[in-house]
Amino acid sequence: MRRKATGLNQRLGKAEQSRRHGPQIVDQGVSFNLWAPTARSVELLEIGQPPRKMPRDADGWCQLLSRTARAGARYQFRIDEDLLVPDPASCFQPDDVGAPSEVVDTAALRDSVLYPGRPWAEAVIYELHVGTFSDEGTYAGVEKKLPYLRDLGITAIELMPLNDVPGRHNWGYDGVLLNAPNARYGRPEDLKRLLRAAHALDIMVYLDVVYNHFGPQLNYLHLYAENFFNPRHTTGWGPAVNLEGADGAFVRGFLIENALMWLRDYGFDGLRFDAVHALKDDSKRHFLVELAETLRSQLAGRRVHLMLENEANQAHLLARSQGRATYYDAQWGDDFHNALHVLLTGEDEGYYRAFADTPLQHLARSLAEGFAYQGEVFPLHQAPRGEPSAHLPPEATIFFAQNHDQVGNRAFGERLSRLIRPDRLELALALVLLSPHIPLLFMGEEAAVETPFLFFADWTGEAAELTREGRRKEFSHFEAFAAPEMRAEISDPCDERTFLASKLDWTGIDQSPSGTRFRALTAQLLTMRREKIVPLIKRGFVSAQRQLLGTDPRMGGVDVRWQTEQGDVLQIVANFADHELQMPSLVDGESLWRLRSHVAGGLGPGDMMVRLGRKR
Repeated sequence: MRRKATGLNQRLGKAEQSRRHGPQIVDQGVSFNLWAPTARSVELLEIGQPPRKMPRDADGWCQLLSRTARAGARYQFRIDEDLLVPDPASCFQPDDVGAPSEVVDTAALRDSVLYPGRPWAEAVIYELHVGTFSDEGTYAGVEKKLPYLRDLGITAIELMPLNDVPGRHNWGYDGVLLNAPNARYGRPEDLKRLLRAAHALDIMVYLDVVYNHFGPQLNYLHLYAENFFNPRHTTGWGPAVNLEGADGAFVRGFLIENALMWLRDYGFDGLRFDAVHALKDDSKRHFLVELAETLRSQLAGRRVHLMLENEANQAHLLARSQGRATYYDAQWGDDFHNALHVLLTGEDEGYYRAFADTPLQHLARSLAEGFAYQGEVFPLHQAPRGEPSAHLPPEATIFFAQNHDQVGNRAFGERLSRLIRPDRLELALALVLLSPHIPLLFMGEEAAVETPFLFFADWTGEAAELTREGRRKEFSHFEAFAAPEMRAEISDPCDERTFLASKLDWTGIDQSPSGTRFRALTAQLLTMRREKIVPLIKRGFVSAQRQLLGTDPRMGGVDVRWQTEQGDVLQIVANFADHELQMPSLVDGESLWRLRSHVAGGLGPGDMMVRLGRKR
């Protein structure tokens, strides 16, 4: 039965703060708040103070003003006189997820003078995992490398999820406390220091956030806020987060507050929303629309970039109005990656099977129109996937040859540098960095490092065993892992050695001949992008054409041309075949880039040419 909203709306209108999740620092002390609609009783256990019962209203909100608490105070909640839990809206967990929470004055982190950010067209994203990016595995370790990234040509770093998780190490996608940056990397003040250092170098900082599920250990929400989840919908991780009805309104508010905290208090320049296709919502106004509209409204005047990972290829979420994103700036271009990977490696198992029939066509369509699947039947699901995307500008998709998923989801975490020849690696790098789509590099990719990036976590007990066995079962349908003895070779995600093996090898980046050569190539390509490609993106591409080169639909070349309203034409020609192809007609104008020099009239194996001209 739907609850009456009148009283709720009145309270929200008079005192919005009283309905905010988490501790709120006020003049009289700290107001503690917990939504626990299915708990019989809730007590506040403030360290150094006697337990105090928290009054609860008809909607399940438990609130108590503590006149003794200040920033730095430690506290827990006791549910039903038995279960000790951290605050689900905790802003910091100094001693891990299951220990007391700490009151943090996040408003004090805000900058008096805001970093203006950079236009979306200038974004060159560098994805990194804080725990494995540096030897220190901390925010300070990332901060030390910022000048290196600036000099390389990186304009934005994207941090994999920081929300706290149980244990010493984790990818971050199994978080249970969304507001608490992982204490293994440093304190909130250290994270803020990292952002200020990046901004001082004119580097934007994005954060990957996960709203579609919670981790399998030390997530207590279902024990006192059962309504936080919706049994009507399921995801690959279990019951879906509840985004519908009156209870769903509280959950939506919790998630929106989380996004605002990162963007407003810490000063992040953008968020990447993980696997939004798993946010199941049949409401008239979908949560993703409300989220984007709220963030755009409350942060008006700032350059805030919102990015999606969305298997559904929903082009309407990337709509433009007067050249600006209405909701989201861009979506990760998995279609482009998958087609490119098939062309580079010849692999055709798993999700690559949906791109292995005609990878050149999928790649060319992705380059010209953003998505390869725009409503066609997707072979893996036997159902239509995607919406038409040809009307979107190229910068509505983020292109990459590697990322944490595509490397880490491999059994042995191999990077492309272990799978293909250096000349093919150069071709992939050039295509990503010189196309008019927004480019993303995965940490170390700029130097062709061979350090694996494996899936790792620090679960214990049953969760560890289920993760270990689930990981091996996941690969059982691959030919290389059909035999049990081969699956036994897959690294145990919960073994600390798996985490340590994923630490980026900076010796290879700084000293190896291969690393030096690829770093120089990356810097050269990014200079070309900044000087020649970005101005075209800012003018605005209005159309694109594509054609395939050669007679083999699986292994040939592509010729793609983008045109601005002013008549500028950007042309990319690339050969993925092992034989020479006839050079297509070229636009009159300037040759911006040639990966390799070959005889006139021919396009050699692994060659790529970029030209800039004018429409005749």
